[in-house]
Amino acid sequence: MVVGEFTTEVDVLVIGSGPGGYVAAIRAAQLGKNVTLVEREDLGGVCLNRGCIPSKALISVAHQYETAKHGMEKMGVFAEGVKLDFTRAQAYKNEVVKKLTGGVAGLLKGNNVTVLKGEALFVNENEVRVFDNYEVNRYRFNHCIIATGSRPIELKSLPFSKRVLSSTEALELPEVPKKLIVIGGGYIGVELGTAYAKLGAEVTILEGTDSILPGFEASLVQPVKKGLKANHVTVHTNALAKSVEETDSDVTVIADIKGVEQRLTADYVLVTVGRRPNTDNLGLDAIGVKLNERGYVVVDKQGRTNIPNIYAIGDIVAGPALAHKASYEGKVAAEAIAGLPSEVDYRAIPAVVFCDPEIASVGLTEEEAKKQGLKVKTGKFPFAANGRALSINQADGFVKVVAEEGTDVVLGVQIVGPAASNLIAEAGLAIEMGATLEDIALTIHAHPTLGEVTMEAAEVALGHGIHILSK
Repeated sequence: MVVGEFTTEVDVLVIGSGPGGYVAAIRAAQLGKNVTLVEREDLGGVCLNRGCIPSKALISVAHQYETAKHGMEKMGVFAEGVKLDFTRAQAYKNEVVKKLTGGVAGLLKGNNVTVLKGEALFVNENEVRVFDNYEVNRYRFNHCIIATGSRPIELKSLPFSKRVLSSTEALELPEVPKKLIVIGGGYIGVELGTAYAKLGAEVTILEGTDSILPGFEASLVQPVKKGLKANHVTVHTNALAKSVEETDSDVTVIADIKGVEQRLTADYVLVTVGRRPNTDNLGLDAIGVKLNERGYVVVDKQGRTNIPNIYAIGDIVAGPALAHKASYEGKVAAEAIAGLPSEVDYRAIPAVVFCDPEIASVGLTEEEAKKQGLKVKTGKFPFAANGRALSINQADGFVKVVAEEGTDVVLGVQIVGPAASNLIAEAGLAIEMGATLEDIALTIHAHPTLGEVTMEAAEVALGHGIHILSK
C-alpha cells in the first residue's frame, strides 16, 4: 500500500547529494533559486561516506602507524611498544566522516535547500516521484540536476560476497586481514593495498595490464613501485583473475599470471576494477534522456542533456570519476540554470593518487602534448635535491613541468613525491591562468619548502636551473 501522493512545485530539483549534487544545490540557492535535494542514502554521497574521506582517514592512520614503527629510526627516534587498535582507528575514520557529513547538512540548511529522503523516478520531463519506504510524493520542477554518482563494478567471475569485497566493504573491515588480494592495480587498489600493507597485512595486487596505475607516465609510477616493494606488497602484472573458491575462513583466487595458472589464498579479496554510473532505475529511458554505449549521460559543455531543462554531472557523465570534477560541473550546471555563460573547461582538472609516495598530475603530459602536434620543452627537478624533502626524510620523486616551445606557456605538470596532492594546486592555477615558465620561476617560493621544487623545475625547463647541473 502506498500512502498519499502529493505534488509539490520546485524550481531546481537536485538528485543525489555527493560532491556534485550538494555543491550544485548550494550554488543554485546562492543564485536565488528555490532548491530541493533528494538523497536516497546519506548526505555527502559515496565520497564522504564510503570513498574519498574514509579511505584517506585510514590511509593517514596507516601512514602514522608505519612511521611510528619504522619511519623515524634514521632520524634517531626509536619508538617502543607501538601497537595498532584497529577498532579505534575505524572509530576515528567514522568520526571524520560524521563531522563532514554534518557540515554538509548545516551548509544545505544555511542555504535554505530543502532535503528529501528517498529515491527519485522520472515521470516525465518536468516531474519525478520520490519514494521513501511506503510513502511516495510527486515533485514538479523547472530544472533538474542529476548527480547520482557511481558504484563499484562487480565481476561475474568474482561476485561480491562475505570475502570478496568492493572498496565499500574494505573500508569497514573489523580487523586488519592477515592476507589480502587486490584485483586491479588502479588508484583505488594501490591506495587501499598500500594502506592495509602498512597496517600489517600481506598484500598481493593482481593487475591485468603490464603496469600498475595505467594512465600515468612510467617515470611517475616507478617510485610507487619502489614504495610498494618497501612495504612488502607483491605485484603481479598481466594477471587475470578467473574465478574464486570461498570457505568460511578464507578465499582462493584462481588467476592466469603471465600465462601460468596460479592459486592464491587470502582472508579477503578486494575487487577494484572500476566504477559503473548510476543511471539505471531513474526512468531516464522512459523520458528519452540520451545515454552513450557505456551508460553515461550525454551532456553539453554546461551539463545540459538532450532535454533542455535536465542536467547531469559527476560520475554519470564522461570523464574521470573524481569528486572535484563533480563539484566543478555542479557549479557550472547551477550557473547555467541561472542564465550565466558558464561552461566546463577540463584543462586544469588534477588527478591524485594517495599512494606512497603520492602522485599528482594536471594538464597535458609530454606524450599527450606531442600527440596533439605541440612542440614542447620540459623541466624536471628531484626532491632529493630539496632541503625540506631531505629534512623530513621523504626525498623520493620529482616534479616535471611541460611547456610549449616558443611561448613557454605551461601545458602540464606531473609530480611524484611528498605532498604531491597539495603541490599540484599551484600547477593547476598556472595552467588555468595561462602562466609561463617564467611566471613560475619568478614567483618567490619560501625556503625551505617542498613548493620550491616546482619553481626549480620551471628554471630547468628555461635552461638555468640553479640547484641541479644542466646538461
